[in-house]
Amino acid sequence: MAAEKESLVVGTKVKKYLKDKDLMSSSDILDALNEQVYAILNRAAERAEQNGRKTVQARDV
Repeated sequence: MAAEKESLVVGTKVKKYLKDKDLMSSSDILDALNEQVYAILNRAAERAEQNGRKTVQARDV
């Protein structure tokens, strides 16, 4: 079994944001958001490396 990834998403903040919009959150929303954050960061890191940088910048996202 693969190790679970560390959460990069603050669950209470996400749930409050949705609640303030009069919405509810499903039990799997945090996992899905976390996967998306990892994917975005991986793409940004790859772009920075391709451009010969060690610093990920906003333009990489």
